[in-house]
Order: sequence, then C-alpha cells, then structure tokens
Amino acid sequence: MTLLDVDNINGYYGESHIIQDVSMSVDDGEITALLGRNGAGKTSTLRCISGATPPDVRSGAIQFDGTDITNAPPEDIAVRGISLVPEERRVFTDLTVAENLHLADTVRNKSNTWRRKLDFRDEGMSAAEIYEYFPRLDERRSQKAGTLSGGEQQMLAIARALHQSTDLLMLDEPYEGLAPQIIESVENAIERISEDGTTILLVEQNAVAAMKIADRCYVLDRGQVVFEGPAEELQNDQETRDKYLGV
Repeated sequence: MTLLDVDNINGYYGESHIIQDVSMSVDDGEITALLGRNGAGKTSTLRCISGATPPDVRSGAIQFDGTDITNAPPEDIAVRGISLVPEERRVFTDLTVAENLHLADTVRNKSNTWRRKLDFRDEGMSAAEIYEYFPRLDERRSQKAGTLSGGEQQMLAIARALHQSTDLLMLDEPYEGLAPQIIESVENAIERISEDGTTILLVEQNAVAAMKIADRCYVLDRGQVVFEGPAEELQNDQETRDKYLGV
C-alpha cells in the first residue's frame, strides 16, 4: 500500500524553481532512499513533504495515507505521523539524554490527543522501547547531549522522533560526519526500526550505504527525478551512478 504519494510537485524559494515536477511514492513498511549530489534538491523535497517553508509548493500534490497534505502547516503534518530528523540533528545540548526524551513527551502527548480525535493509529514508542533500539543511549541516559559523539547525537535525534507518533520517519543525511563503524550502528538501528513497521524515507549523500539498506531508490539532479527503481537496479546501473552520484 502506498503511504506517501508525491505527484508532480514544483517547489520554489522566492522565484527560484528548485523542485521541478518531482513525483515519487513510498510504500508502507519500506525504506526508500532519495539520492543525489549536493544541491540536487533532496532536502528541499523533504521540506516540501514536511510542510516546512521555504520552499513553497505552487503546483502538484502530496498525499499521505490518502489525505492531501500539500502546503499544510508543519504541526498538522507532524500530528498525522510524519517525523523529520534534520541534518543538523538539533538535540538540546545542555539537557541529558533522558531529559531530551522527556521533553519530547510534551509534543508526544499533544500529538496523541489529536490523533485519537482523528481516529489515527496510537502513540509513539516508549523510552524503554527506544533504549532497546539504542542501548548506547541507555548507557548514557544521564549524560548531557552536548558531550555525546556525533553518532550518539544522531541516535538521540532519531529516538526523539520515534518517541512521537511516527508512521513515516524522514531522515536527512543520518550518516553525515560519522565514522564507518558508527555508520554501521546507526544503519543497523534503521533496519530494525523498519523491520518493526516504521516506514522510512532516507536522504543520504553516502549512496553506497543508503543502497545497502533501501528497498527502492530515487535519484535527483537539479531538482528533477532522473532515476527511480529498486535499489538493486541502481546498484547495477553504473552509468547512472557515475553520472549522478559519482560512485
């Protein structure tokens, strides 16, 4: 079943036409990777989906779980179950791991109140469930987030998103700046989260790592989709990888 359907959207920063007739779909339960070089439009596409402005979508449509969410307020989109983990991670550095998760409780409780009114699926993961995915965070629950490694901060950013009601988890460059062994830990957690039923849309500069765990891939170039298909097909398409990904 298609959970997210993006149909020929055109996004603009002022008069700059950044996203050009982008269409893509994400099926329930799968990992979809959105790939491309810097400036290709990957993050802008996530911002269009999440309702963040800029860019503003001037044509086309975005449907989530059968409901049109095109240009809806970000808070309404979040309540419907879309969580975005931005590239900057944005953890509260002066708070501990446990306090970061506790702060997410406020958003979680408000979100769940609205979700129950709208008869949506219920709550996000409990802290105990999150610590099962990220045992390293469990070990450091009393440690301030600002003293964590980059990989641990990335785990915490993902954990906060999962603590809310999340049906679609959008990850923007989760491997950015991480050592290979830490990438593997984050990668394993993403796969487990997917296997347990959370749908994932992954934007990643590290195309090799993304293709390893993705079911399906889209490649953007200058704001346009230039490839779509199974991850295995892209892995075997050296011409496309050379031209648009440099791998």
